[in-house]
Amino acid sequence: MARYTGPVCKLCRAVGMKLYLKGIRCSSSKCAIEKRNFRPGVHGQSRQKLSEYAIRLKEKQKARWTYGLLEKQFRRSFSDASRSSGNTGAKFLELLERRLDNVVYRLGFATSRAQARQWVNHGHFAVNGKRVSIPSFRVRPGDVISAVESSRQFLKESLEMTSMPPAPKWLEGNRETITGTVKGLPEREDIDTPVQELLIVEFYSR
Repeated sequence: MARYTGPVCKLCRAVGMKLYLKGIRCSSSKCAIEKRNFRPGVHGQSRQKLSEYAIRLKEKQKARWTYGLLEKQFRRSFSDASRSSGNTGAKFLELLERRLDNVVYRLGFATSRAQARQWVNHGHFAVNGKRVSIPSFRVRPGDVISAVESSRQFLKESLEMTSMPPAPKWLEGNRETITGTVKGLPEREDIDTPVQELLIVEFYSR
């Protein structure tokens, strides 16, 4: 499957904020934003006046890079949200949050979404007792996410070396047993991803 393999720190610098693409490194003094808080490239430190289109594109790219999706995957999620009733922007973020790789990350079982995606791809997690290796799998209220038996010790040793923030209130996780439960659907106030979803809706509605 195609994926971005370039330097992820440049993505954070391009949008001017931390996207936490490298896990715990982003919270340390080694973070690229801490060292060079300007756009990459020879004109990175020059003043930049963005057009209306560029502002919306930047917001869309910020969300896409945060969740680690390709454009086709990202657009498909937006199309699903636009066909749903209610606020399109809030529904869009809800669908992104319900991805299995994101849920594994939110539960604190991985230090970044990229690591969570890799572990899901390798079949280290199960949903309701059934192994799932599709990162885009959408969880539902009541689903139980757990490490498969053969991976439990490996994951536990990895988690012992890291500390993660508590899971959001729509999730309940236990790092000791590496199990988590989806208590409900994420509301907009539960999602701390720093994006303005209205600008993304306007970008795709142009």
